Amino acid sequence: MTTDPVRLQRAYDEPTPDDGYRVLVDRVWPRGRTREHLRLDAWHRELGPSTALRRWFGHDPARWDEFRRRYHAELATPAAAAQIDELAERARHGRLTLVYGARDTEHNQARVIAEELERRLMLD
Repeated sequence: MTTDPVRLQRAYDEPTPDDGYRVLVDRVWPRGRTREHLRLDAWHRELGPSTALRRWFGHDPARWDEFRRRYHAELATPAAAAQIDELAERARHGRLTLVYGARDTEHNQARVIAEELERRLMLD
């Protein structure tokens, strides 16, 4: 079991009792998943990458570095930054699980959001 305040979990994996606050960070609802199965506390769809960025990236690992750069810029907008701040505050007080639908566990938007959260948590 990890003690990290921020955890990542695919929407297709079973929720666990120690997930804490579960938030879906995809702009699109994961196919074949129900709200009951995901057991979410929130869906921050606006935190998902823009449709244009998501389509450009296409989960191509060769585009990962550029995707991260562009996505960090999207997350810096005032609306997204406010949501990241809200999630960072939750992580300060307990476990936060970022739920995402991508197959690739290493190259996805939840990893970039976790980077932003960790940066904010380290500033404390």
